Amino acid sequence: MICPFCKADNDSVIDSREADGGAAVRRRRECNICKRRFTTYERVERSEKLTVVKRDGTRVLFNADNVLRGVISACGKRPISAEIKAQIVREIEDELNREFEREVPSREIGRRVASRLRAIDDIAYIRFASEHEDFRTIDDIAAEVRAVQESPKDLPDQAKLFES
Repeated sequence: MICPFCKADNDSVIDSREADGGAAVRRRRECNICKRRFTTYERVERSEKLTVVKRDGTRVLFNADNVLRGVISACGKRPISAEIKAQIVREIEDELNREFEREVPSREIGRRVASRLRAIDDIAYIRFASEHEDFRTIDDIAAEVRAVQESPKDLPDQAKLFES
């Protein structure tokens, strides 16, 4: 590993531990030349990229940042931590990579995001659904609000996970 301070390629690993729930390895290193310490992260590089098939049939590479922006937008100023938002996106990305070989419909991504938002915050869910479901009238939104009020959360076990 090249030292970010002196650019030498001579360091020692001082400490290694899991990060991101086992999805990465955090390594504490010390440069043998300048003796400064720095941290590196080792993650699995996904060799095959997923392609998202949009509603109009166009295809784009999957980008977790786009999903995160949608989640952040839906959550607005709701009391949902950045950690929970990032966890939602990581879980969805992992599921998609396990379940789809090359292409995933954008509606499937939206359905999974909506399901998780529904489990943790009704307002964030309604905000997201209003975009994802492409409501046309106020009556469409009102009908969805009534459905949320009248039904239990879709994923109670998921909601418990996010409460901790």
